[in-house]
Amino acid sequence: MTARAGIVAVALVALLGAEGSTVTPPPDPRSTADVGAEPAPAAPRPPRRRLNRADSSHRLLPSDLVYLGAIRLPDTGGSPPHTFEYGGQAMTYRPTGDPQGGADGFPGSLFVAGIDTVHFVAEVAIPKPVVSATKDLDALPVAHLLQPLADVRGGLWPALTEIPRAGLLWLSRPETGERLHLCYGQHFQQDESTVVPSHAWLGTDLSAPGTQGAWWVGDESLYSVNGYLFEIPDEWAATHTGGRSVGTGRFRDGGWSGMGPALFAVAPWHHGVPPPAGTRLQSVRLLRYRDSTEAGPEQASVRLNTYQHPDEWEGGAWLTAADGRSAVVFVGTKGTGSVYWYGWINPAGADVPCVESEGTGMVGCHWADGTTCPPAMIRECAGHTSDRGWWSARFDAQMVFFDPDELASVAGGTSQPHEPQPYAVLDIDDALFLPDPPVDPDAVGRGAQRRFRVGEMAYDRERGRLFVCERLADGARPLIHVWQLR
Repeated sequence: MTARAGIVAVALVALLGAEGSTVTPPPDPRSTADVGAEPAPAAPRPPRRRLNRADSSHRLLPSDLVYLGAIRLPDTGGSPPHTFEYGGQAMTYRPTGDPQGGADGFPGSLFVAGIDTVHFVAEVAIPKPVVSATKDLDALPVAHLLQPLADVRGGLWPALTEIPRAGLLWLSRPETGERLHLCYGQHFQQDESTVVPSHAWLGTDLSAPGTQGAWWVGDESLYSVNGYLFEIPDEWAATHTGGRSVGTGRFRDGGWSGMGPALFAVAPWHHGVPPPAGTRLQSVRLLRYRDSTEAGPEQASVRLNTYQHPDEWEGGAWLTAADGRSAVVFVGTKGTGSVYWYGWINPAGADVPCVESEGTGMVGCHWADGTTCPPAMIRECAGHTSDRGWWSARFDAQMVFFDPDELASVAGGTSQPHEPQPYAVLDIDDALFLPDPPVDPDAVGRGAQRRFRVGEMAYDRERGRLFVCERLADGARPLIHVWQLR
């Protein structure tokens, strides 16, 4: 694989279809209403912290997270797939990793996925992070390898080669011992060879992982389940999900997964250790907005507040403070512009759409509230060079905070899966390095239109530390940023 091929793989992560693809996105059921001929003014930058609803004493707030700094991943010196370049889509914390490395106050290790065309996995030690006010890469410590990048897929997904997706979770339970839970999918999963089970587990020795699976998540859409994994606290799971303590979900741009992050609870060990290949794991829905075949983005009651088709929710974690306050947090690159569209960046300006509409079978341009752009705006522009996909006039890296009590209401059947909404939002762009230009700016975008800002997150539950991958921040390698829960 060439370096350019890796760049193209990253560029395509959030596209509805690659240039020349024969796959047609699902039809958009809405008509094209004329809502005015001129673009709306550019949306102001969202505040760094804001509450969407009244505070509650049992909820964690953005102010409870203190930024500790960042660390670099090592340059493996290898070529794809043995490289961290274009990686960071999957990551998990292992408290038993690096048992001799706690002298600096950061024991444990991280399993991190490399280049996003294959998601080989390595284990790294965690150095003490450093805050660099000047965004100086040389000021940051470099993690060292504990286990080199290795293929942990066990031959389970040979057909999934078109913009693969992956998630990781370390979990140790009496029923299973230490296991790395793995989910895997790809951008399009519609034909017979790609509609395959999504979940598996493996051992922590990456040289001999013994991967077992794969399993389905109930009858849920593959577009909703195979993007991220995180632990649900046992006490909460025992009360609300029948002991299912693995949270899994995905956000698929264009609303194919539901118009916001999805979340389901499973417990593979309830079906055997391991479950037989092809098992449909019983699952409990905790969060699932309507998808774009069921509703349009203008229908606010069935989507995430401020939802846009270009959104990218890449990771999640269930945070719990020592005093019992908690939150379910998702991290991603959020479309925040006044208008968003399927097509290209317009050289005329960030808030001017450049729309691909012929042959897509959908409405490809919307105002921030989800209503359709007027016909005069739905056109391709001259001189564009960016990669085709979903673009917004602005993106911001955000964490969104959900109340576990609202997810409990969904699990108990007293609320619908599309009803919970974030009660708080934390903009984390100030912590990120966001090099401009990034590698392949044509694919990634620049400035306000920079996509792919963040990848997966991992959580050290014992110490209350949250790790977030910033993609394409150290050349093509990710950085890992660390927050401490007060």
